[in-house]
Amino acid sequence: MEIDYIRIIESIIVIVIYLVLRFISFKIIDKTLNDKLIQKSRGLIMKSIINTLFLSLCALFILLIWGIDQSRLAVFIGSVLTVVGVAFFAQWSILSNITSSFIIFFKHPVKLNDHISILEAKDYEVQGEVIEIGLFFITLETKEKEILTLPNNIFIQKSIKKMGKG
Repeated sequence: MEIDYIRIIESIIVIVIYLVLRFISFKIIDKTLNDKLIQKSRGLIMKSIINTLFLSLCALFILLIWGIDQSRLAVFIGSVLTVVGVAFFAQWSILSNITSSFIIFFKHPVKLNDHISILEAKDYEVQGEVIEIGLFFITLETKEKEILTLPNNIFIQKSIKKMGKG
């Protein structure tokens, strides 16, 4: 039996690239957590999602290196993506909130403990302190100690005025 050194080396390269990308993305997430004062549990969720994505790609490349039949692999991946797509389409708001949470996590200027005013309509606004930034909801506490939750996809669509820190 002959050992296929080329495939072994290619597989090791793919694994090293996976580990490097994972390390870099985790550092970016940790920096974002510290800069934006977001809960550590939120970072664990982001790390889990990104790790699953990178691990799936790594497994795919290793399967291709070791000669899995590409047409069968394409049928399998197409079937899985179809089922996932139908499930997400049926629950579009979940997908929308998860996508919005990535936008809020990396690019939105609002941080934990910020006092904000959400301009709901021309003459109506909601004011409160951001007490939680979750995967699906932003939670505010008003001056009257009421707790308000807004879905992330709605939150990024609103005009928000940042009024300061708590």
